[in-house]
Amino acid sequence: MVRRQPGLGVLTPGATRLEVWGDPIAHSRSPQLHAAAYAVLGLDWSYGRRRVDAASFGQELAGLDREWRGLSLTMPLKAVAFAAAATRDRRAELTGAVNTLLLRGTDSGMPRGFNTDVGGIVRALSDDRITVVPRARIVGAGATATSALVALSELGASEVEVAARRPEAVHALVQLGERLGIAVSPTPLAASDHPAVPVTIATLPGEAQLPAAVADALARSGGLLLDVVYGHWPTALSDAWERAGAPARSGLGMLLHQALLQIRIFRHGDPDMPMDREDEALAAMRRVLVDPHTA
Repeated sequence: MVRRQPGLGVLTPGATRLEVWGDPIAHSRSPQLHAAAYAVLGLDWSYGRRRVDAASFGQELAGLDREWRGLSLTMPLKAVAFAAAATRDRRAELTGAVNTLLLRGTDSGMPRGFNTDVGGIVRALSDDRITVVPRARIVGAGATATSALVALSELGASEVEVAARRPEAVHALVQLGERLGIAVSPTPLAASDHPAVPVTIATLPGEAQLPAAVADALARSGGLLLDVVYGHWPTALSDAWERAGAPARSGLGMLLHQALLQIRIFRHGDPDMPMDREDEALAAMRRVLVDPHTA
């Protein structure tokens, strides 16, 4: 039976192939997470990985046939996936980034784009019972910082400090903050003093080098650290949080929850529609993160 959700078009029942694309991609944990969930949910879908860069994305996308249900996109493909999407959800529109393409979810057959990174951050923080964040800090001003800012807006933030090597790079985040009703304050990354916040979201690359004094200054007043990195752990910042005796979380929680939202999209075309046996699927995905060999 073809499943139709109001306003979402037809979800093609025979489309069973999915992949995560990016460059690099060998480190991705997404295939294990998706496979664990599909097994619980009784979905006969295959989910692999493919190394694709921005220059080859269009050709690779055009080569997919009707067997393909959807794609997960990681760096450096979120902007080109945004451009390729015929429609986009609000989170994607705000961030200019698409990390999920539903390929067979509209009557026209054109891809629909979503950003599940935002929801992944929100849900990862809720694992630590953080559901309201009046003020916060973001470290770094790259593409992921945009998703972090939108996530903080959904958690009620009105003030966000953005610590970056080049404060002028924060300009786009200041503009987005104005749209979201958030006062965004650029601060040099090497500042010796930062306002106290309950949450810090770090969006720097995992291999980023930070002097200990810089990292320690951020940790002293940073509250809980959510570092979006998971392939390079521990990081300079997580080490500083440990020295400060403060809690630090890797990006695995964000990865987990954004993957669950992707599966909702691939299943129903809607990231806000829970699935039957979803709690069991999430538990299986958590077990994979602890022990990859359980998949």
